[in-house]
Amino acid sequence: MDLVTPLGFRDILPAEAREREAIAREVATLFDARGYRPIETPTLEVMDVLQMGARSVLSPFKFFDARGDLLAMRPDVTVQIARMVATRFSQVEGSLKLRYQQRVFREAVPEMLSAAREQTQVGLELIGQAGPAADAEVVRLFCEALALAGVRGYTLGLATVGVLQALLQRSGAPLQWQQQVRAAFHSSNFVELERLTNSQNPPQDVDSSGLAPVFAQAIRRLPSIRGGLEAIAELRELVAPLGCEADLDDFEATCRALEGLPGQPRLLVDFSLIGSPDYYTGILFSAYSPDLGSAVGGGGRYDSMMAAFGCPRPAAGFAFALEDAMAAASGASAAEGAAAPRRPLRVAVPKGALHKDAVAVLEAAGLNVEGLLNPGRALIVSNPGVDYIIVRPSDAPAFVALGAADCGICGKDSLLEANSDVVELEDLHFGACRFVVAMPAGAQEAADERYRRLGSIRVATKYPRITGAHFAKTGMQVEIVQLHGNIELAPLTGMAECIVDITATGATLRENNLEVTEEVLGSTARFFANPAALRTDERIGPLARALAGATAGVTFEAIAGQPQ
Repeated sequence: MDLVTPLGFRDILPAEAREREAIAREVATLFDARGYRPIETPTLEVMDVLQMGARSVLSPFKFFDARGDLLAMRPDVTVQIARMVATRFSQVEGSLKLRYQQRVFREAVPEMLSAAREQTQVGLELIGQAGPAADAEVVRLFCEALALAGVRGYTLGLATVGVLQALLQRSGAPLQWQQQVRAAFHSSNFVELERLTNSQNPPQDVDSSGLAPVFAQAIRRLPSIRGGLEAIAELRELVAPLGCEADLDDFEATCRALEGLPGQPRLLVDFSLIGSPDYYTGILFSAYSPDLGSAVGGGGRYDSMMAAFGCPRPAAGFAFALEDAMAAASGASAAEGAAAPRRPLRVAVPKGALHKDAVAVLEAAGLNVEGLLNPGRALIVSNPGVDYIIVRPSDAPAFVALGAADCGICGKDSLLEANSDVVELEDLHFGACRFVVAMPAGAQEAADERYRRLGSIRVATKYPRITGAHFAKTGMQVEIVQLHGNIELAPLTGMAECIVDITATGATLRENNLEVTEEVLGSTARFFANPAALRTDERIGPLARALAGATAGVTFEAIAGQPQ
């Protein structure tokens, strides 16, 4: 038998262990000197308890114990502390300052099987205090802890959720529409947000009755407001006439109290951060290193979580993975020592049917695309200031999410199927196609009979995630067979009753005597970015705007100097 550790788990050898121990000791000393006392929470928690405190629990390991209780290995510590405060400190008056260093465990999703499933989470929680002074204390301690870990040259993104909450509450829109908007922010899908807030041409599948256009326009602009403290003034000008600016006073006071932070991070007021995670109620912040494809750590104010446990108290805190902080510190040290020039922007460009149009829109945005249209066997085409990484459309989300590319282009279908952590910025309006359910002509009655007898039908597809989500919405039980070749063969040979596939004209379906029975969704090409790259590389925001305005003749060079 192979003597290996489980996927996503690893041994830590003495050299690294000593470094981790030294950082942890310095950080604990810092927190202790500021009055934060250590706590420990159990490795296992009742799943219902985790779900009480947060609508989206981070992929925990789950299992049943001998009593039949559904338990989870802790994927995060904040919810556990909220439960602890409600049950063990409910009679304690005044504020509580708590710190921790504990292992957290998160199940890997299929597209990220290589991700670490066990990490050491370091953090603190300030319970019972509200206002700018409390928020600034938490943010400053976060930056001091990262500095002790050696992290520098990072971007500290800051936002407040209160403005969005006020806009939604005063918008007059149905609750379902408000939930859809929150979901778009939570998933960083700003193409969907633009669709939801299109007051001139409201989507037919969305009930936005009663929504005042001025509120729709304000919500639509919110994620594009990004910059220094001037971004707060820009947002205030937008929302003050709507009576939604109250939260901005405290937020601005907090930001102004953060001058001279250790590690000298670049402060970025960025309202595209709103909604991630979804339990924050006020300020939220994240640290982004140019050497990592994801956030180093972050935190914010989560007042409503304590109320969910029957102990309403203001609360704020932060957490970071010790491993991520060490990786960011290592990357910063290497870059500093090499004094390397700024590297080219890395763009993932799809091959195949989308390639020609992708090259055309990049050229229209002002980028140098020499050699990209016909790259031959080259996998990377390098031009001044930009490297094009040529990939299959289905692989583009993985390249961008893991930081191998800063941004990319692929179809919406590939983004949905990959479900990767990326920021969806623009609909490029080419490569239009649709997902459909299709079966042999005249086979509907036989499929219905099978469903009546067996309670399910078999569906063949190259897109199991999209297919599963579609039939889950319809409430129909299906057995999904994933294929990689000509899936039209599945119903023709009796392997499956129907298929879910992508089609532009329907010609292939007709040639094989297949007819469309349901529409699943439409798809066009999208421009998307790595979350860390978006906040640390000032070239991506202007490129997104240039791509959006390419047909109007707006060039990348013309707007590259504008603030993001």
